Amino acid sequence: MADKKEILKEVCEFNKESHGSSTYDQDSIYIVGQNQNEFAPLNFIKKKVEGLTHVGELLSTGFVSESLDLFENSNFSKWFELQFSKKLTRKKVKTITILNEPDNKVIFEAISNVNTAYQTLREMQILLNGKNLPIQLGEWYAKCIFGLLQKKSTSQRGFDFLLDNKRVEVKINWADTSSPKGIKLRKSLVELSDYCIIIYIAKNFMIREICFLDSAFVVRKFAGKGHTLFLKDVDLNPYFFSKSAKHVEKVANSTSLLKYATPNLAMKIAEYFS
Repeated sequence: MADKKEILKEVCEFNKESHGSSTYDQDSIYIVGQNQNEFAPLNFIKKKVEGLTHVGELLSTGFVSESLDLFENSNFSKWFELQFSKKLTRKKVKTITILNEPDNKVIFEAISNVNTAYQTLREMQILLNGKNLPIQLGEWYAKCIFGLLQKKSTSQRGFDFLLDNKRVEVKINWADTSSPKGIKLRKSLVELSDYCIIIYIAKNFMIREICFLDSAFVVRKFAGKGHTLFLKDVDLNPYFFSKSAKHVEKVANSTSLLKYATPNLAMKIAEYFS
């Protein structure tokens, strides 16, 4: 596994001089350093860090991918112009992925604070659910745990998740228990994907369960009349991470999984990664 400290050290080294005469401006993957104003192209880091050959090795050490087209980063735009003496074009922005090491301590504290705020607003009869935040958080969990790349797409959905260039349908369920009707998926989206990942988030925003399925299996087992698939817990139970290690090898970052899992789930799956 690549050494994170060595990677961040080389990012710092890259920023000690400008690189206007290089071809690194043509790269599509850049790594954020400890200083959020510093970046380095993956191809440079691969030359400097022994044994680093693939972006997946960075994802497994805790880096998380961000599409510049989806998550604007003003620091990167300024850095790019300074480093390469050229403007960052809109066309170039669409090709760039940034790898960032999240501050898990700050994120964990924020999740705890959000949970407290949500409980207060519900008790005061102000907030009914506010599901948009849990959905985005769950998608971030999926990116962290499985090393998914998030790319802006031309579809109405806005973006796609990719795992080894295969499309992934990510579904988030925010509740302490699932609906008897099951998890609802659009059949057309499942058919367009290779994998389906369901992240079950408890009301306190921690992961209570995960299910990783082949899309072809989902269509074959759950397809019926209409355009909607309903995946009930009773049918998915054998495939839950707490019950089966079948797809554990797909986990790129076990540290994030165990950190953001509920204590109950963490205890059940910890042996997979020992």
